Amino acid sequence: MIGAGGVATVAAFKMAQNSEIFSELMIASHHKAKCDRLVQAIHAKGYKLDIKTAEVDADDVEQLKVLFNDYKPELVVNLALPYQDLTIMEACLACGCNYLDTANYEPKDEAHFEYSWQWAYKEKFEQAGLTAILGCGFDPGVSGIFTAYAAKHYFDEIQYLDIVDCNAGNHHKAFATNFNPEINIREITQKGLYYKDGEWIETEPLAVHQDITYPNIGPRDSYLMHHEELESLVKNYPTIKQARFWMTFGQQYLNYLDVIQNIGMARIDEVEVEAPLVDDPTKTAKVKIVPLQFLKAVLPNPQDLGENYDGETSIGCRIRGLKDGKERTYYVYNNCKHQEAYRETGMQGVSYTTGVPAMIGSMMFLKGIWKRPGVWNVEDFNPDPFMDELNKQGLPWHEVFDGDLEL
Repeated sequence: MIGAGGVATVAAFKMAQNSEIFSELMIASHHKAKCDRLVQAIHAKGYKLDIKTAEVDADDVEQLKVLFNDYKPELVVNLALPYQDLTIMEACLACGCNYLDTANYEPKDEAHFEYSWQWAYKEKFEQAGLTAILGCGFDPGVSGIFTAYAAKHYFDEIQYLDIVDCNAGNHHKAFATNFNPEINIREITQKGLYYKDGEWIETEPLAVHQDITYPNIGPRDSYLMHHEELESLVKNYPTIKQARFWMTFGQQYLNYLDVIQNIGMARIDEVEVEAPLVDDPTKTAKVKIVPLQFLKAVLPNPQDLGENYDGETSIGCRIRGLKDGKERTYYVYNNCKHQEAYRETGMQGVSYTTGVPAMIGSMMFLKGIWKRPGVWNVEDFNPDPFMDELNKQGLPWHEVFDGDLEL
């Protein structure tokens, strides 16, 4: 497993709980001490899994190859940054390792993400006899599995898909992001995108919004955004006429975000500043910084939010289509309480809802259920065993048939 942040912490805890499947684990990240602290936290809870740690720069293919050739993992679980997907995939190909991630590739110098870069590796993984599983978090991830499950069991034709994501929790901070601030702010501030009648339609950032009622939470203002799983779902389910992704944001969060953008702190290009030297403050030097990376350094660490986080998340798919020639609707969702996630893993619910599916996807591979040479999205596999594990591993799901989808 590459990464030792909030999602990786949850995934590692869940792997330790399922040690009959995960007999050995190595956790590697840019800071070995962080990996060591994670292992100590897991063992302090009484889990016995044999876990090794290592330091690696995931931007460096050669470093990754040395690590993989030394440890010889059957599966590499990439829970690092989306910038590093391609270097990790390259190293997996070179060393004969299978691959799984939770977010698609994104270049560092452009706030843009799509699957084309990773799909381009399909033939190479096929020829190597290796499996690559893309986007196995919650959204993307469970959202695709929910859709595949609906298509398999309840619909002859899915026509309308809305993925709805609400975080109704409160971390009691003035402003904080629930996962890596750099990735989070890049994602939210880019233009919205949705699919309709065979075309992609672009909107201004957060320009389209409406109230959506979430189970056990109530109505929340929800914003149309671009999200990567729409790209693979409309490809794999060509009967879809419209596909959209919605996420909730509180007004205070949006106010702060507006200020961050207006004062230039969301910029991802380098700016030059003159700063005093650490060892001699009387002297200065010109340095280049990326404003958004500097902002990340001063914002609360998402890993530290869990203790005081209350409330819950609600994420699901609202689907309309045809079954036996008749129109039907279907809503499948999970609600996750932040404090329950924290008590189990020390992390808040947003990390939990991504880390648990990453572990289940890894389990599906290691059991041989999701094992097919090539590069695949989660909906390309049988959803049923994954859905069963969600109920067993802390993310139980619920269904509403023929209800009002609101959208």
